[in-house]
Amino acid sequence: MTKRSIIKIDEKKCNGCGLCIPNCPEGALKVIDGKVRLISDLFCDGLGACIGHCPEGAISIEEREAEKYDEKKVMTNIIPQGENVIKEHLKHLKDHNEKNYLKEAIDCLNEQGIENPLKEEQETKPLPCGCPGTALRKIKVEESEDEIEIGKQKSQLRQWPVQLNLLPPFASFFNDSDLLVCADCVPFAHANFHSDLLKGKSLVIGCPKLDDVQSYEEKLTEIFKNNNIKSVTVAIMEVPCCYSLYSSVESAINKSGKKIPLIKEVIGIDGNKNH
Repeated sequence: MTKRSIIKIDEKKCNGCGLCIPNCPEGALKVIDGKVRLISDLFCDGLGACIGHCPEGAISIEEREAEKYDEKKVMTNIIPQGENVIKEHLKHLKDHNEKNYLKEAIDCLNEQGIENPLKEEQETKPLPCGCPGTALRKIKVEESEDEIEIGKQKSQLRQWPVQLNLLPPFASFFNDSDLLVCADCVPFAHANFHSDLLKGKSLVIGCPKLDDVQSYEEKLTEIFKNNNIKSVTVAIMEVPCCYSLYSSVESAINKSGKKIPLIKEVIGIDGNKNH
C-alpha cells in the first residue's frame, strides 16, 4: 500500500447514471446497488478521466493509502474491448504525460501482436475531461549557450502543472530529475529565476504561509520514495514564514529513507540571493 491520488465517489451525490463508466476504460468503475463504485484500486490511475463526465459532480480526487496502480492488469481489461478503447486509454496516458505507463501499455500490445492504434498528436492538446489546466505535460526547452538579452530569456519550465497540491507523486517527469521546490513568491522577486534556478530541473511550488505545510511534507515524502530524485534545491524568500518550507523538505527526505543532496537558496526582498 502507498499514499497516492485516487478517485473518490460521493454516494450522496451519485445517482447511478453510469455516464462516467465509458470514460474509465481501465475498468475501475461499475454500477452496484444503484451507485457507481470503485471496484479496485489497482485499476484506478488517479488521473480523473471520469470526473468531467459526472453530471452530479460526485467524483473527485483524493490522496489516500491505496494499492499501487498496475498498468499490465489494466491492459487485460482494455484489450478485449477493442481498438477504439485501446486508443482512448493510450491517448489518456499520453495527454497526462505518463510515459512509463504508456510504455508498459504498448509493451503489452506488442506481446500480443496488437498494433498500436495511437496516432501522433500534439502533446499539449487540452484534455477532454476534467480541468485542462491540470493536465500533466512536459514542455520542450531550447538549450542555448548564447548570452540572452535581458527581457528575452526563454522559459525553462519543463512540465505542467507546478503547484504541489495538484501533482501526483508518480508523475514521470520527477524520475531521474533534479527537483526545485520553490516558494511561490520567489519567481516574482528573482529576475533571473528561469536561468538561475529553474534551468534543467523539475518544479513544484507552494506557499508555506497560506497552505498546509504538513500536507506538503507528506506529498514530498511520497515523491522522494517513489522516484529517483538526483538532488533537491529549495528556493525560499528571506521572510520568516518561508523557512518552514525548507524544514518540510528536509524532513520529507529523512522520512523517505534516501540520501538526496539538499541545497538551500534564499532570495532577498530586493531579488538578490542571500549568501
